[in-house]
Amino acid sequence: MSISTAAGTFDAIVAGPPEGRPVLLLHGFPQTALVWQRQIAALAAHGYRVVAPDQRGYSPGVRPERPKDYRIGDLVDDVVAITEELGWTAFDLVGHDWGGAVAWWTADAHPGRLRTLTVVSTPHPRALATTLRTDLDQRERSHYMIDWRETPATEERMLADGAEELRAFYSGKVPQTSAEAYVWHLSQPGALTAALNWYRAGRPDGAIGVIEVPTLYVWSTDDSAFGPAAAQETGQWVSGPYRFETLQGVGHWVPEEAPETLSHLLLAHLQAHDVC
Repeated sequence: MSISTAAGTFDAIVAGPPEGRPVLLLHGFPQTALVWQRQIAALAAHGYRVVAPDQRGYSPGVRPERPKDYRIGDLVDDVVAITEELGWTAFDLVGHDWGGAVAWWTADAHPGRLRTLTVVSTPHPRALATTLRTDLDQRERSHYMIDWRETPATEERMLADGAEELRAFYSGKVPQTSAEAYVWHLSQPGALTAALNWYRAGRPDGAIGVIEVPTLYVWSTDDSAFGPAAAQETGQWVSGPYRFETLQGVGHWVPEEAPETLSHLLLAHLQAHDVC
């Protein structure tokens, strides 16, 4: 499916009955909407209307060249534009990795539009900021974000030798067919630079606040990017109903490493807040 907005045209995976309760799924780096294939199937089977877009830079039709066009405000505006084009006045929002960051900021900026929020892996931005100041472990985990701002050296390194470094991110935890699809997608001209521009866009213009939306946060103990300090701090930044789930022995790629568990948690969260 293609979704046309003022920013451009987003590619998206769509499933479930058109009249079903709408759910928007946001992927992270370095993946595409394909990351959600198991959750899409589970949600559609339960009657939900599911849309998972390839986000800004990942969709060829929305691939600006300037890093500043990937600031968090633009990414949140994309969520609003997509759902308005779909005719959704209210929806459930789910995000993983960078998609999780966009989901947190969307919940802060547009709480009246969201029925529920589910974030996988990514702590609340203020929780992450706090632990970057106070926790050496999290600072070390996040150092790659600084390294990846270097261009074009980062792209060249990741794509060298048949994209060996890019392939290594998936570390055998992602299905081989999906990993190959991600590598192919990000090897297209300009695609990896666009994806990395999310890291190069600069700090948000404002500060995010406490989240009022009913929230499920799923964190995994073997996540290489986000440590326990930020995960545990996240609950301090949610005032609405909050559920924190820890997956033991699971790495960063939760939707693909623990698909059944995540789908079960997601469905339970949506059903617990089944209000009009």
